[in-house]
Amino acid sequence: MTEEVSTVVDLNGEYRFKVDSKGRMSLPAKFRKALSNDLVVTLSPDSECVYVFETPSFNRWVTQLFEDRFGGYSASNREHSRLRTALKARAFDVQVDGAGRIMLPADQRDAVSIDKEVVIVGNTGYFEVWDAARYDAMASEVDLSLLFS
Repeated sequence: MTEEVSTVVDLNGEYRFKVDSKGRMSLPAKFRKALSNDLVVTLSPDSECVYVFETPSFNRWVTQLFEDRFGGYSASNREHSRLRTALKARAFDVQVDGAGRIMLPADQRDAVSIDKEVVIVGNTGYFEVWDAARYDAMASEVDLSLLFS
């Protein structure tokens, strides 16, 4: 039996991009180099932004949600099955195109109010895509001194 070796991609930084009329947005060059071309786009749990994962990282995230809340996933548990179905239903597979862009599904753009300008924020195992105005409002309320005092 071979062990699956998986690495979690650490993505850092804040980047601003435009979204074109087809819902496509460029990815930061550093992200394109670190990520595969097959990504999963889903709404954040609070529906404030969109999360973008590589497929294995998305699956680990779903597993971790069940671990944290229920101690694990049980296929025979109806509630677990329905929750997993709902999580998977709001996730979409996307491909990075030759120009280094991904297309954000229209319903997800609408859900988080993404229109023309986005902020891409790196995170551990995924990155976030925010409507620029919503991100700026959220960021202005964050007090980093809480971590350092």
